[in-house]
Amino acid sequence: MRITVVALGKIGLPLAVQFASKGHEVLGVDVNPTVVDLVNKGEEPFPGEARLTEKLAELVPAGRLRATTDYADAVPGSDAVVLVVPLFVSDDTWEPDFGLMDSATRSLAENMTPGTLVSYETTLPVGTTRNRWKPLLEEVSGLREGEDFHLVFSPERVLTGRVFDDLRKYPKLVGGMSAAGAARALDFYRAVLDFDPRPDLARSNGVWDLGSPEAAEMAKLAETTYRDVNIGLANQFGRFATERGIDIFQVIEASNSQPYSHIHQPGIAVGGHCIPVYPRLYLWTDPDATVVRAAREANMAMPSYAVELLVAGYGSLTGAKVAVLGASYRGQVKETAYSGVFATVAALLAAGADAVVHDPMYSDAELEKLGFRPHHLGEPADAVIVQADHDAYRTIGAADFPGVAALVDGRNVTDPLRWTGITRTVIGRPRGADRA
Repeated sequence: MRITVVALGKIGLPLAVQFASKGHEVLGVDVNPTVVDLVNKGEEPFPGEARLTEKLAELVPAGRLRATTDYADAVPGSDAVVLVVPLFVSDDTWEPDFGLMDSATRSLAENMTPGTLVSYETTLPVGTTRNRWKPLLEEVSGLREGEDFHLVFSPERVLTGRVFDDLRKYPKLVGGMSAAGAARALDFYRAVLDFDPRPDLARSNGVWDLGSPEAAEMAKLAETTYRDVNIGLANQFGRFATERGIDIFQVIEASNSQPYSHIHQPGIAVGGHCIPVYPRLYLWTDPDATVVRAAREANMAMPSYAVELLVAGYGSLTGAKVAVLGASYRGQVKETAYSGVFATVAALLAAGADAVVHDPMYSDAELEKLGFRPHHLGEPADAVIVQADHDAYRTIGAADFPGVAALVDGRNVTDPLRWTGITRTVIGRPRGADRA
């Protein structure tokens, strides 16, 4: 097949590589000429994706994968077009901004030829494929969906850094506008993906037809919103337990020993491109979902709560130098999308503290570009807040922060034996339980 992938980002480029690795001719479209040039040189435009560099070095010289900024070069004659264009959500109104996707859809429609299968993989509010993309594609192209082309929604279900493994691990969900379109999508994804055996599933791992775009859209929103709501519940439990002198981690372990309980872990923040964002997309079409809204608000309040715990353990933060450990939104990932570091630093500054940031994955220049003043292990600090669960933070201690008097561990990763002599508070454990 001739396949076009629109947007060669951290998901789109690995997808294009996967398709090409199955023997198909793949063209990638991206608005960033630097990304296009690097891909055409067989070089990875962003670090951290396992096996991507090796696959690019093999597929590009072999002529299986080529990138371009020109839709007219990539789209005409394609058997399938897969779009993974970013969809942003307003931090203030929680409304989706379809600007980039509208533009990409128009450019696709202007160059689309009859017989094309169009698959959107970007996570969308329920109803978007039917009510926004179908009319726009038909209007601009002059073609009719279901007759001249087929339209489906098939959400990506992978995490950056392990895309190729996740593509094999999880069923590929498909929702077509018609039975014929769904059949085309099933054939397409079976031809470009491989699946690991999953004896834990009720049906075989592979491509699953969910019957409609709306069902596929909701499946992606449901699986991610579930995690946000579950974490919000864990955070509520953790805050209550801390005040009542209860260790919530023991409680969760005990509760989850029963097979119907799957409580997540509490923590200082919920970050990344998915979990903080997709509940907002769900709420855009279901504004009465009070449980979803309450969980999102509870999770957004956790960085400020961590600073409150620090004040309780240290005292007034006016003029105090506080080191925030971790710019990344989660451990071992060099990514700051919706990272709790931003809200934590903002809360510290509001409390009068001198906030500095350390992260073993970022250079000083990179931290400064993010708006932070870098901190280095061995430099003095009055207090410390652990924001990301990098493995490196499991072995640090008070000796790495001369003069430190208090620690708030927002990820339950620090070793209490390395923090003797100071007030150590872990979100979800009794307040001051480790006070020396």
